[in-house]
Amino acid sequence: MSEEYRYLKTMPHFVRDGVPLLTGFKRDRIAPYVVLAVKDPLVVGDGAEEDSLAAALDKGEVAARTGLFTTVTGTYEGAPVSIVSGGSGSPEAELALMDLFNFTDCTTVIRIGGCGAWSPKVGVGDIVISSGAVRDEGMTKAHVRAEYPAVADWQVVSALKEAADQVGHPYHIGITRSGDSEYCGWGKPGPGGYLQEDHKQIIDYWSRAGVLNTDREAAAILTLCSLYGRRGGAVCSVGDNVVTGELHKSGSGQTAAITVGLSALARLFREDADA
Repeated sequence: MSEEYRYLKTMPHFVRDGVPLLTGFKRDRIAPYVVLAVKDPLVVGDGAEEDSLAAALDKGEVAARTGLFTTVTGTYEGAPVSIVSGGSGSPEAELALMDLFNFTDCTTVIRIGGCGAWSPKVGVGDIVISSGAVRDEGMTKAHVRAEYPAVADWQVVSALKEAADQVGHPYHIGITRSGDSEYCGWGKPGPGGYLQEDHKQIIDYWSRAGVLNTDREAAAILTLCSLYGRRGGAVCSVGDNVVTGELHKSGSGQTAAITVGLSALARLFREDADA
């Protein structure tokens, strides 16, 4: 960055003794392979527990904990993995991603979590592997213009597909739409039934465009990982489908999504070791 930037020296960085205050990441405690997850009660149920992700690791230990994020580091099939869990949405994801890129040796970030389906091809309990994402949220546009594509890393997509084939769970690969709003911007009425005409078109618009599912974080991970030279991806369990009318089922498919996501990271670890 140019030294001529007026606010470079006065910009707050929220770091104490070399440790970022928002995440608490320490380089020697964070693995190169990272899962970014949301503390989401909607993926609990149907065999999936609140701590299912962390419990899937061998020798998992809390590596960092702040008021915003909790990080557990362990291994999965021999691969070093850190699971960072925090709040929902792209702005929260940005905080974790920037600290991962600035303060750790992270090479790969995937999202494992829940989503809703907007395609008639996708059933409740299926999993969706994102090949790309619609940047229908605001945070990523602060980093790069809207024309910049949110594309998953091809190695990550390949590893997720291979893992899904091995697990044998129904899955789909395609485009995810990420947004900020859980209400009007998602086509869901606000208090008192408030909904504008353009809000009513959101689901049909993206469904006709071939979008498979909707979430809040995939676009952030894909865009920022690509922009800052890391590998990014996402795999999500489908809890409901407003297009087909399948109602929400908490935790549906989440156990499979966890297995597929962690197995994919283990595959990437082995491939990287052989490279």
